[in-house]
Amino acid sequence: MDQDIGGGRLRIDLGAIAENYRVLSARIGPAELGAVVKANAYGLGAVQVALALSDAGCRSFFVAHLAEALSLDSVLPRDVRLFLLNGLAPGAEAACAATRIIPVLNSIEQARDWRGAAEAAGRRLPAALQLDTGMARLGLSAEDFSSLSEDAAFASFVDLQMVMSHLACADSPSHPVNNAQLVRFEAMAAHFPKVPRSLANSGGAFLASGFRGDLVRAGIALLGGAPNAKRPTPMKPVVALEGRVIQVRSIGVGSGVGYGHEYSARRDSFIATIGVGYGDGLPRSLGNRGAAWFGGARLPIVGRVSMDSLSIDVTDLPSDALRAGDWVELIGPHQPIDALAEDAGTISYEILTSLGARYERSYIGAASVSGLVTP
Repeated sequence: MDQDIGGGRLRIDLGAIAENYRVLSARIGPAELGAVVKANAYGLGAVQVALALSDAGCRSFFVAHLAEALSLDSVLPRDVRLFLLNGLAPGAEAACAATRIIPVLNSIEQARDWRGAAEAAGRRLPAALQLDTGMARLGLSAEDFSSLSEDAAFASFVDLQMVMSHLACADSPSHPVNNAQLVRFEAMAAHFPKVPRSLANSGGAFLASGFRGDLVRAGIALLGGAPNAKRPTPMKPVVALEGRVIQVRSIGVGSGVGYGHEYSARRDSFIATIGVGYGDGLPRSLGNRGAAWFGGARLPIVGRVSMDSLSIDVTDLPSDALRAGDWVELIGPHQPIDALAEDAGTISYEILTSLGARYERSYIGAASVSGLVTP
């Protein structure tokens, strides 16, 4: 008997994540492959995903905020490096210095504050430096970076583990900004010639080898998303999402469906109501655009997506093929995560990070993650 009690169920294949790590590592070698597990590993569970990647050999992890790093600090092996991409808020230096967490310094102020924390602690503290090579988001300017490279006190008290930057257009391989950023990065990083370099993200791993540096920071590719917008992905799918049928009803031609009656039946129809909606992370933009799948058949979403439900047109299925309690595919072999995101007018990152807490979640494929994986 089916024991699921939610409106949707989400399966996360940790074995596929580990395999994606191995495939991508082989592609970029001899560069190291690090894993970005910020935003709760893009919504899939930071502890479970990070442990699976650690078992696969990953030794460098990246999160955005100190709270995220602290939640992983106690569970990851002691030989793992844990980098803090957004750096530290003023006043948080002592708390970070008491851990093994490595801040990525994004401004001259962050760099000076971290140097001060090291001086106060009476010991060298590890850090990475981020350079702004043209994204205008985070990172030191060329002038500030040059100045810091001549700061003897900074060199004395900060153990610089990496210099890095971030590609703005790596998912579009032919974009001219990619090469422009690489040139700027190499010129700036030359101020610290012996420090390892990191520029490439998931998309950058599929650019020319010169982008890879010493370490590639992969996120979406490890989680099964397409690293480049226009090319087939070599990554294994990680997520499967299904929604449960609440009921199936017949409606006549011209009948409206859902809020605002933005869909009217063009024929006598059968409409199935599925127990997931935008409260579970399925964007409202899927209304009258997206679809579910059942038995190899595409079933269009009709009308607006509601908070707790959505409607699909099942008229073309055989009579009684779909009943209350059955499950339809929302993400899976017929509809990969990137296809659903395209229908919604967004990206796979947003879909993953929005998947709600009401799903019945199961983890498969990495039994060594003791106590965290459903068989």
